[in-house]
Amino acid sequence: MDWFASPVADTNVEAAWESLIQGGKPSMDALRGIVDESWHRCLDGRVDPDTRCAPAPLEEGRLFDLRTRNDQLMRASVPFIHQTHELLSQTGTILLLADPNGMILEHAGDARLLEPAREIHLIPGCTWNELSSGTNAIGTTLAVRQPVQIHGSEHFCAGIKRWTCSATVIRDPVDGSVVGVLDVSGLARTYNRHSLAFIVSMAGRIEGCLSKVAMERRLRLIERCWAYCSGRTDGVIVVDDRGRFVRASPQASDAFARLGMSSTLENAFPVPEIARIAAGGTSPQDAAWLRLARIETVSECSEILGFMLIAPAFARRALIPNASTAVPAFSRLVGSSPALRMTIQKATQLAKASVPVLLIGESGVGKELFAQGIHDASDRADGPFIALNCGGMSRDLLASELFGYAEGAFTGACKSGMTGKIEAANHGTLFLDEIGEMPLDIQPFLLRVLEEGEIYRLGENKARRVDFRLIAATNRNLRADVANGKFRMDLYYRVAVTHIAIPPLRERKDDVEELIEHWLRLLLERYGILDAVFDDAARACLLNYSWPGNVRELRNAIECAVLMSRDGAITVNELPLEVRACPAVHGDVPAISTRGVESTQQKVRSLEMVEAEAIRKAIQQSEGNLTRAAAQLGIAKSTLYLKMNRYSLKREP
Repeated sequence: MDWFASPVADTNVEAAWESLIQGGKPSMDALRGIVDESWHRCLDGRVDPDTRCAPAPLEEGRLFDLRTRNDQLMRASVPFIHQTHELLSQTGTILLLADPNGMILEHAGDARLLEPAREIHLIPGCTWNELSSGTNAIGTTLAVRQPVQIHGSEHFCAGIKRWTCSATVIRDPVDGSVVGVLDVSGLARTYNRHSLAFIVSMAGRIEGCLSKVAMERRLRLIERCWAYCSGRTDGVIVVDDRGRFVRASPQASDAFARLGMSSTLENAFPVPEIARIAAGGTSPQDAAWLRLARIETVSECSEILGFMLIAPAFARRALIPNASTAVPAFSRLVGSSPALRMTIQKATQLAKASVPVLLIGESGVGKELFAQGIHDASDRADGPFIALNCGGMSRDLLASELFGYAEGAFTGACKSGMTGKIEAANHGTLFLDEIGEMPLDIQPFLLRVLEEGEIYRLGENKARRVDFRLIAATNRNLRADVANGKFRMDLYYRVAVTHIAIPPLRERKDDVEELIEHWLRLLLERYGILDAVFDDAARACLLNYSWPGNVRELRNAIECAVLMSRDGAITVNELPLEVRACPAVHGDVPAISTRGVESTQQKVRSLEMVEAEAIRKAIQQSEGNLTRAAAQLGIAKSTLYLKMNRYSLKREP
């Protein structure tokens, strides 16, 4: 078996290494085949044999993002890692968890080894694939996809030769893909042949946990989706959060074939970029049927379980490119009030000129629908419409989403690079929502693209020509942000060549009744409910409420009421608390008392709410320093990462 190292022939291995780096051919008798092949991969990859340590670690914010992206692996592994902490505390070894690119996510073990490990960057945030750190157990097990033990002189880089390590991959239980690496490392004197068996056994337990979680998530996903699919004629495909096929309705095959899916359903998946596409992003590489299908996110609280891809039972000509009957611009905006008509009229006029437009309005007023309408009414209607929300993203993630990146631009990058949203919008329209949230240091790069019509992908020196129309949106006062130094003045005047103020729903009360009927009809069809109507009291509450969350809040309230309706009647009791607390406008409708309900709700707070609030306060008091926050809370930092992700908390204080 080629898996195990042997410390006996270390001198012969060292001689073979010196011969290799001097251009000679080492004796095959001195080397295991797995080591010889790894050394040659390192030579081909131009790895410096004199390297003393792995590349420098990521800064804490990027490491946090990486841990978040590997949330399921962290959830399954961290409990086992903590369990073995005491076991390893006196062995002179440490346990390491890495992602599929060899980036260390977590470690635990003998505290005496932490300083030597830090010297060679064997710590979280550092990359240990073969091309960055030479032959080592983490990188080599990723290369060969099997358990590996690397000892002493078998390491390719000189600075790591005093170490011994054993590692194996952790596989996804659904498709067998590699989702991580588990490694135990120590100084060469701690070599133990049984370390590899220990690490393989532990990886198997983690895979068992992942399998259990995956099965449970799939069952929850199917349960949530199949109530929607029951009795419908639309074709529905359910995929998990990584775009892998889970289940399809009987009508799906024919319905998606009409949208242009050429292969069988199962062969069309996985779609790794499904989350990006569901969020409104598209690229020229996306299949035509993906752009034509409706994609809905299936989630519980903040956890995304998967997605539903929905194809209409009968292909609508308005959906098909180059069809003779096109969807009229702004047709998805519901209402006929004077305020809305005047805004649409201004947007229609501005659509004719290919100049930037700034949409100003509160959250939920329909800024993206206006942006789509301007695109549809412009001479770029045949080009792509690409949307990106600038809020809630880290600086690095937003930069890569906007500008794209070249192959190997950074750790975790796709091997083939990625087309950014700006480049994907070429000959079409780019819609940047919440542009006021864009970090100051990214703004000059966007300004240059707007002025020069050229874009540089991250990690590239080659300019790419782009021609697109920019529509931006904000719910902030950008002029005030300019005065306060939070937004660049030159970029403001570049994006606000023209602007449109979209009225909130409270200023277009005449539209509320029409919107109620529109959303009620649409949601009844979506959930397969034959009939349901609002009674007089419920309708009065809907008409009299001020709707601070605008159209989005109205839609959510109606959806909640539809799902809770019984026997075809929707009463006040099915409305959200804040809506039914609003006084009714009709004298004959009895007032609804909510004092007791509100009092009870103020008293009852779940343990989760208390825990989330404690974490939020600790982060604020530590000014975003997660190490200090974890110490204040009395928990490990890795546990803090998991809980922040669970409660959707941000690192910024």
